[in-house]
Amino acid sequence: MATVTLNNVIKRFGVFEVVHGANIDVKDGEFVVFVGPSGCGKSTLLRMIAGLEDISGGEIAIGGKLVNDVEPADRGIAMVFQSYALYPHMSVEQNLSFGLRMTGNPKADTDRRVKRASEILRINELMKRRPRQLSGGQRQRVAIGRAIVREPQVFLFDEPLSNLDAELRVQMRVEISRLHKELGTTMIYVTHDQTEAMTLADRIVVMRAGHIEQIGRPLDLYDNPDNQFVAGFVGSPKMNFISGRIVGHDVHGVVVELAGQEKTRIAQPLTGAAPEAGSKVMVGVRPEHFGSAGEGDTDLVVRIDVVEHLGGTSFLYARTANGDDVVIQRDAANVPDASEITVSVRKSYLFDEKGLRLR
Repeated sequence: MATVTLNNVIKRFGVFEVVHGANIDVKDGEFVVFVGPSGCGKSTLLRMIAGLEDISGGEIAIGGKLVNDVEPADRGIAMVFQSYALYPHMSVEQNLSFGLRMTGNPKADTDRRVKRASEILRINELMKRRPRQLSGGQRQRVAIGRAIVREPQVFLFDEPLSNLDAELRVQMRVEISRLHKELGTTMIYVTHDQTEAMTLADRIVVMRAGHIEQIGRPLDLYDNPDNQFVAGFVGSPKMNFISGRIVGHDVHGVVVELAGQEKTRIAQPLTGAAPEAGSKVMVGVRPEHFGSAGEGDTDLVVRIDVVEHLGGTSFLYARTANGDDVVIQRDAANVPDASEITVSVRKSYLFDEKGLRLR
């Protein structure tokens, strides 16, 4: 096991800078997930840790050792890719042992490692099969097993579940989480799926356009986002954003008037300096923070477009008078029949015109 430290890491392709001074400290045995939209630089950052991409600036250390100029094979890492990259003409057992055999590892130790990996991943009965005889989930287990046999200091996962169907993704998330608990090895995982990030991570690194927006534990990011991007990216369904403007202050804090609902106001306590009256803001409300009329701080009239029934929970897709789309979470037994309803806002967040959170 080992720590991974990134100090002001930069990546340029020609004159284009795609990773802008990343600073991350991954603790020994920690599971850290890089998450963000496609093209945000998360896979590039992972490949720089692996040594598959040169860095343009900064330092990367693994286990306290600077590895900027160290070859990938000598970094003490094992990487699981999006594609399974299994040898089709080899059996599962041969795929697992191939890397060790090529480096001249003793046969007895190779057999021990392969046996251990097969037991951890519960693929003992698959050892004589070829990749074409395996399902997608089984192939991914073999790909992970090939990393396990290397007994690395750090596991790197580059969107390993993106080729699986929804049911298998859920199953493999559980398997990877169980694997981390059993091995206790440092793991860094890249995904664009925030559900995967919330499920797996000890800490999440949220990225956008090559910048790190926020680092924190899953529920900390969910409850205390630093900006509108993080607030909207973390959570499913995502946070709702309703246009508003500051109209004044009272004993409860800054008073915000919601666009198109002049009689609907929210009083938000702030510890920092409040923007001037007339300033535009976005009011963020999570789907579960809407209540029935009169239950919260303020009431809001919305028109329902679609109701999505998901068993015990339903989601109401609605629109405010100003045209802002909102999603409202309800218990299945508490879904209204009317096309226009009044809901209350029980908890909200404020963001300024730059998308920064007002606290």
